[in-house]
Amino acid sequence: MHEQIKKDILAVFIGIAEILKSREDSDTAQIKELSNHTIHNASIFQDEDSISAAILIYSLSKIMERDQKGLDYRKLSGMLNSCISSLKKDDDSGFRKSVKSIFSFIRTTDSRLKMFVHEVINQARIKKGCKLCQHGISVARASEVLGISRWELMNYLGKTTSIDRFREPISISSRLKSVRGMFS
Repeated sequence: MHEQIKKDILAVFIGIAEILKSREDSDTAQIKELSNHTIHNASIFQDEDSISAAILIYSLSKIMERDQKGLDYRKLSGMLNSCISSLKKDDDSGFRKSVKSIFSFIRTTDSRLKMFVHEVINQARIKKGCKLCQHGISVARASEVLGISRWELMNYLGKTTSIDRFREPISISSRLKSVRGMFS
């Protein structure tokens, strides 16, 4: 794992561990923000670790948003501490194993959670794919990296207006002038 990625993921997981200790109403918003920070690395490095961390964190925030009582915070904190410990020891395989165990823990936490966890994780992948596209990654590459279909991602992108927020539109004459400059 790249050193910058490791450092950022470590900081994010430490931040989540701190958030889980306090248990406030703003926890989910703070955790979503940490997920967005992680997706920035995923857009730059396009690595599996940043992407799985971003999906995990976003999924966690959605589950906390829907059912805070069904989630065992103490056990989750212990699992996060295992991830943190693995990262500090430069044990990449241990980190990946801990992340998988957190995904499994989330899936088996509560019988009601089981019904929507798969959907939450899938929606998290799609949402993070949208974020990757906002960072300039193509739909094909974003869907490949996240393990989702292009169709799912394009369907979501078509419904959202986040991609449409560019600084200022470029006029047709400016575009034509630019293209002519390339070929002259």
